[in-house]
Amino acid sequence: MSEKSRIRWMCRRGMKELDVLLERFMVADYDDLDAREHAALVELVEMEDPDLYMLVMGRAEPAHDLQADLLSRIRQFQRPQGVAR
Repeated sequence: MSEKSRIRWMCRRGMKELDVLLERFMVADYDDLDAREHAALVELVEMEDPDLYMLVMGRAEPAHDLQADLLSRIRQFQRPQGVAR
């Protein structure tokens, strides 16, 4: 199994909200990540759903700046493209 496939599998969550956000992020941005960002993404998807959800929703502080940057990028996928905020 490729690294991308493994991470994509890890993005399948028990919470539909996380499934949707992470899948959109994987499709749009995964291939543009560097090695450090890949490692930070793995750290995030290895978290338990409630902890990751709190981070994604901005209700908890990320462990480091790289996680914060990734979370900011992931949050961009909260609404489908073309939907006004």
